[in-house]
Amino acid sequence: MPADIHGVYGLEGGNVKEYVLGIESTAHTFAIGVVSIDGSEILNFSHTYVPKVGGIHPREASEHHVKVAPELLRRALQYIKKEEGKIVALGFSRGPGLGPCLRVGATLARALAIRFSVPLFGVHHAIAHIEIAKKLTGLREPLAVLVSGGHTVIASKEGERYRVWGETLDISLGNLIDMFMRAAGYSSPAGPICEKLANETDEYIEIPYVVKGTDLSYSGILSVLKEKLEQGIDIRVLCRSLQETAFAMLCEVVERALAHSEKKEILLCGGVANNKRLQEMLKFVAEEYKAKFAVPNRWNGDNGAMIAYTTLLYYKSNATPLKVEESYVLPLWRLDQVTLPY
Repeated sequence: MPADIHGVYGLEGGNVKEYVLGIESTAHTFAIGVVSIDGSEILNFSHTYVPKVGGIHPREASEHHVKVAPELLRRALQYIKKEEGKIVALGFSRGPGLGPCLRVGATLARALAIRFSVPLFGVHHAIAHIEIAKKLTGLREPLAVLVSGGHTVIASKEGERYRVWGETLDISLGNLIDMFMRAAGYSSPAGPICEKLANETDEYIEIPYVVKGTDLSYSGILSVLKEKLEQGIDIRVLCRSLQETAFAMLCEVVERALAHSEKKEILLCGGVANNKRLQEMLKFVAEEYKAKFAVPNRWNGDNGAMIAYTTLLYYKSNATPLKVEESYVLPLWRLDQVTLPY
């Protein structure tokens, strides 16, 4: 923990600005977000672990988080000090995610909550993605399409919980792309590389298209793509085939969910949301149903800002904070299991 932490907090007198801190550590990214009590200031201080080869190794990622946490915390606290502010609440990504990584963030959050004597909140990673995206786009009651390394889910907030209208039955869209690209010799995350290669050809080959009602399955696509890769088919053709098929499957499920939910807004968020082709296809679906479509222009990948902002929603709703001794992590936490106070 930074040595100057004692000089940052606890300013007395005057109109002291209030801030909420959020810690993200579910997978490859460690981040600390800062948000002002009125939501007008939102900052993100982050660093991402990039494996030399292969996918994310939980132990190596957690070691990365331990290494970078002090500097990121120092920068976040310095900002608050510069603004003559104080911390009034603290949140951390409680799950879902990789256990070793989650525990790094939770441990730091507990220490800070005790040090500053502020309420501690456990935030669901996927819900945080959706909430920050709603804040950035101005959408109020959207059908959220969350696509990332850990999630492929179509959901909307109904009362105190998010309802899942459709989801992947196996691997996520982000994992499909990363796992295929790793097989082709690229390091994770490789979404931008896949998109670039796909844009270099108009050629397409048929691969499995598996939609089951409002759910979809990507594992069959991955198996066939690996076989085609070994047969020497152009990587550009495979990338385009992957995108066109996987995205079309998602659009079909979104279209079905849109019809059932009768929502008038579609919100695309999560790391894969940056893909221009996916944006184009979902925008077409929205136009067909006369729905508004939006995607945030930043913070689609994992970040601390989304944890801080969702923590703010908890804090301003007078939610009951976690007891430090009960703030264990939940690596397999589903978003439809979370009762929300706002």
